[in-house]
Amino acid sequence: MVNSEWYRIFLYAADCSNLTKAAHNLNMTQPSVSYAIKQLEEALGVRLFDRLSKGVRLTQEGQTLHLHVRQAFGELDSAERHMKNMKQYREGRLRIGANGAIIKDFIVPLLDQFHARYPKIHIQLSQEKTSLILERLKRGSLDLGYIYLPVSDEEIQIVASHTSPFCVAVGAAFADWAREPLPTERLTELPLLMLSPGSTTRSFIEGWFRSQGIEVEADFELNSLEMLTEFAERGYGAAFLPRALVASRIAGGSLVELRTAVPIPDRHIGIAVHRHSSRSLAAEAFLEM
Repeated sequence: MVNSEWYRIFLYAADCSNLTKAAHNLNMTQPSVSYAIKQLEEALGVRLFDRLSKGVRLTQEGQTLHLHVRQAFGELDSAERHMKNMKQYREGRLRIGANGAIIKDFIVPLLDQFHARYPKIHIQLSQEKTSLILERLKRGSLDLGYIYLPVSDEEIQIVASHTSPFCVAVGAAFADWAREPLPTERLTELPLLMLSPGSTTRSFIEGWFRSQGIEVEADFELNSLEMLTEFAERGYGAAFLPRALVASRIAGGSLVELRTAVPIPDRHIGIAVHRHSSRSLAAEAFLEM
């Protein structure tokens, strides 16, 4: 492979049309410049300059090479500028995956701060199921994933976690059920609103019932916590929801929190990354916040 330094010397010589001037601009001796040009010509098998009495002039082959070498060095200069901008957070990309409730309660406040501090960073946010988030982390199409724990995958590393309390919420039509703590068996007398099978939240709730020897079936199976919230608010039954998601509706009276004799354990949200992938500067900056 041709020495890239020879190309840089060639470019200076072509721009100056004089080897002595090129040597001066390069802080080299004129013989060193001449030697590099000769080596390049021999490596390529073409004559690049005509030697004149007062300098040099590009041959036709030299003109063609000059065009490509200038473009190549221009690309390198552009790449260095991009690297500098990324180090200074003047450009870059942050790719996050999470489900709807986590986005609203945990990510949006952080994104507001991050966007205010680094307005040039391009943010990509995907609302997806945990299984797809984990797959995209492993493919390298996401930098960070916010997921409900636990997760068992040797390729996934949890770098931080947050607590997310859950509650049982009903519409005002079932407000009388909130007068005293409910035994779990009695809770099953209400229509139950749950996420579709296969979701980690559905498995979490079923596991809570199962730990008390109760198998349950959902009366309504919906695809998002937002839909569960709306149907609970409309009086269709009891929904198991992150307390932070519905706190304002409970305070406003459109939803009522039921107390359970056996508390629903807190869930934990983890920030997941691919264990064997380097994180981007933008992702590191977000994690520091």
